[in-house]
Amino acid sequence: MPTPPQPNHPRRTLLLTGASRGIGHATVKRFSAAGWRVITCSRHPFPENCPWEMGPEDHIQVDLADPENTEHAIEEIKRRLPDGELHALVNNAAISPKADGGKRLSSIDTTRDVWQRVFQVNFFAPIMLARGLVKQLAATKGSVVNVTSIAGSRVHPFAGSAYGTSKAALAALTREMAADFGPLGIRVNAIAPGEIDTAILSPGTEQIIPHIPLHRLGTTDEVAKIIYVLCTETSSYVNGAEIHINGGQHV
Repeated sequence: MPTPPQPNHPRRTLLLTGASRGIGHATVKRFSAAGWRVITCSRHPFPENCPWEMGPEDHIQVDLADPENTEHAIEEIKRRLPDGELHALVNNAAISPKADGGKRLSSIDTTRDVWQRVFQVNFFAPIMLARGLVKQLAATKGSVVNVTSIAGSRVHPFAGSAYGTSKAALAALTREMAADFGPLGIRVNAIAPGEIDTAILSPGTEQIIPHIPLHRLGTTDEVAKIIYVLCTETSSYVNGAEIHINGGQHV
């Protein structure tokens, strides 16, 4: 379990998109256990039955598919940071539309509107948030973690073309950001999860397991632990990396 900050250490703040389930849910648990303040971003309003200790003041309702709404959210986030400091930004939110019957959307079948919406959420929103909050991140020499995917480096049987392409672009963007944000003291890295055991597993995932060297699915906590490491001093000289969390599936 991560060690909570000592009383004489200022409380750190994480901004997390895509916190409601899966990897995001596990990330909230991991950082909260270490004493961090976690501000979440979601299309939905703050749930009254939220399992976390935080209240509505630590939740931003935003539609990341809407650039203008995202810009407004960035200004609201700044207002929620009275000391002007942000220690970590984790860009976890993503969408992966399916065809009828849950089938994979190929590059032929994906309409222009779907391409644009997927790229807005999966690619443009992360750089909008990082650019918009660069001063707050620089104030703490903070960290940015972009959540890419194994689908960004190979054609995946379930993830659609737009999703896979957007994740490949996000991996490339991570390298560019590492070069550009690094001189400000901000580290930018990515994690690329493979098949992770969540409530929204695609049908047929069990057929992939025999091809994973570890012969099992990953857990959301295994992913959250690496995100946490990338946001703390343990990884203080790691910048521009994309860490594969897939049991060796990429080899």
